[in-house]
Amino acid sequence: QVQLVESGGGLVQAGGSLRLSCAASRSIDSITMNWYRQAPGKQREQVALITSAGGANYVDSVKGRFTISRDNAKNTVYLQMNSLKAEDTAVYYCRARKEAGSGWYFISEWGRGTQVTVSS
Repeated sequence: QVQLVESGGGLVQAGGSLRLSCAASRSIDSITMNWYRQAPGKQREQVALITSAGGANYVDSVKGRFTISRDNAKNTVYLQMNSLKAEDTAVYYCRARKEAGSGWYFISEWGRGTQVTVSS
């Protein structure tokens, strides 16, 4: 298991930028890291992931605007969010998962998240 703490959220105007951080309690070198978000009244959705090799995937709604990155030396994953829209307003969570054969499993719990509010 690994403990994660999200930070960096805040209030920003539409078109602005924020960088979220996810600090891990131990090494994340071999771990796929994920960012999720949950908007009011909506189900939680996966926003982005980055594999241990550095490969990244994004949900269509954030492609070209968000960038996930990792600094293994600091045990930290980032989510750079540019050109923010009102619909990006949500609580953002990170979560760690371990790849196992053809599947995977989570190795962290849901944290408190960090609130991102985009005013239009």
